[in-house]
Amino acid sequence: MQLFHRGWDQHSNLPKEIRERCRATDQPTAALLRDLKQRGLLEDTLVIWSGEFGRTVYSQGKLTASNYGRDHHPLCFSMWMAGGGVRRGLTYGATDDFSYNVVEKPVHIHDLNATLLHCLGIDHRHLTFRYQGRHHRLTDVHGEVVPELLRSSDPQ
Repeated sequence: MQLFHRGWDQHSNLPKEIRERCRATDQPTAALLRDLKQRGLLEDTLVIWSGEFGRTVYSQGKLTASNYGRDHHPLCFSMWMAGGGVRRGLTYGATDDFSYNVVEKPVHIHDLNATLLHCLGIDHRHLTFRYQGRHHRLTDVHGEVVPELLRSSDPQ
């Protein structure tokens, strides 16, 4: 299942709009996780909270106390995951002081996809589709599962 909550693209009016989006999603998201856990479904349900790309930490547009924005950022990206075999309480990777470049533990998109497919019980190396006479993988010829992101890496 995929849910969309539009309106996170704050190129302007960030201070007001980000508060509105968080107010609209924080409690329902917490309720979903709590409900899945209470029913014993969180262990088998992978929850991913993500946007479509990263965001700059610096201002876009005219900078005033009440109205500024952030632009798209293709180099750094944040997301969180819960349940479904991912390690709990983990922060993985880091950026430079400007959140512009990854400086610690980068994860390539092919590795992220391989890891997500692994959590869903799918070996990305065997999931192929035929296109123009050749079998292709969703992770192309790349992709390695990132074991540090998986619960099996949790210290006991």
